[in-house]
Amino acid sequence: MRIPKHIGIIPDGNRRWAKNAGMEKKDGYAYGLAPGLDLLRLASQAGVQEITYYGFTTDNCGRPAEQVQAFSKACVEAVKLIAAEPVSLLVVGNQNTAAFPKELLPYTTRTDLNGGGIRVNFLVNYGWEWDLSGLETPGTNRRKICEQLHSHDVSRVDLVIRWGGMRRLSGFLPVQSVYADFFVVDRLWPDFQPEDFFEALQWYQKQDVTLGG
Repeated sequence: MRIPKHIGIIPDGNRRWAKNAGMEKKDGYAYGLAPGLDLLRLASQAGVQEITYYGFTTDNCGRPAEQVQAFSKACVEAVKLIAAEPVSLLVVGNQNTAAFPKELLPYTTRTDLNGGGIRVNFLVNYGWEWDLSGLETPGTNRRKICEQLHSHDVSRVDLVIRWGGMRRLSGFLPVQSVYADFFVVDRLWPDFQPEDFFEALQWYQKQDVTLGG
């Protein structure tokens, strides 16, 4: 089986899941923690070399305050869970606003934990405009463009998997995802099942990966 080296994860549907369960929208985020850890272990076992989770964006911070507080707390808890695994961990996001959780500052430099392992990137208070804001006039030098990104230590994405049924990238790593294949799971993120991941891998086998060539 051809395994994608780097998988991007968009864990959407937390608020809809909470509403369907009779909860307040803010309560859904906490139910996305266990799926994230399950997926990390599955990806590592499958031989995936790098995985990036979309935590929350600068645009998400315009939501009601109770939701912002809830998804920020969930991201902190998610990173702590991941930090207990054998990973090479990096948190990427705009640290210069109050929305960035201070608890995650120690992880803004890539760190090997528990002996190291799969590269894990977690996007927190991330915005595509912020990511590109460090670019100078790049000309045609692709390497120079990548080195100037705030997310410069994140490699090119081979496969993006989005839960929740929506068909959009929502600003997810626009440079690294330029040639990524895109697989959509209709199931809401808190209802994650291992079969979602394996179906995405099987689908990926059928894609003609040419990188524009």
